[in-house]
Amino acid sequence: MRALVERSADPSMGYQVAGVLSDRLQAAGLKVAADLGIPATALVPDDAVPRAHYEAALATAIDEFTPSLIALAGFMRILSAPFVARYAGRILNIHPSLLPNYPGLDTHRRVLEAHEAEHGATVHFVTEELDGGPPIIQGRIHVGPEDDAGSLEARVHVLEHRIYPLAVHWYCTGRLRYSAGRAWLDGKALSGPVHYDGTEVH
Repeated sequence: MRALVERSADPSMGYQVAGVLSDRLQAAGLKVAADLGIPATALVPDDAVPRAHYEAALATAIDEFTPSLIALAGFMRILSAPFVARYAGRILNIHPSLLPNYPGLDTHRRVLEAHEAEHGATVHFVTEELDGGPPIIQGRIHVGPEDDAGSLEARVHVLEHRIYPLAVHWYCTGRLRYSAGRAWLDGKALSGPVHYDGTEVH
């Protein structure tokens, strides 16, 4: 989230962060956003309240900002199909793995346990399938013998901070769209994610 806000200061990025919403009262991102001058609010779910009621309140809070795009960053609640449908094609997420490999949690540990040679992060459109929406861009790193879950997490974070603002830039400047269940970049359907090697995209 900090990377998205900081990169928005560059006029060439073509977007502004209107507000930050969190499902956790103590989320570090709330203070970060406030310190950066971004309106920030926590909407904490109540287990006694039906999920649909929470999502209705969340949608109301989102709609107050009238956003062109919703960028999930550390938002760990699974969104329902009706909620996703309400904002179809306007929600992005970043996931710390090379999707479709390793959806869900604990990706760094799982990659190490599987002795994978590569790891990374994927920006994708959000659909009702968990971490299953069409991928847009991936950053990759080599997994070395010295790596542990902590070192992989730190290195993947560096990639995330580079590729997520780029995907948001593409969307907000009209280059990226979602249609017919696919991601489209510059008017062409992506057959797979764009690859980022640390300096440029391919």
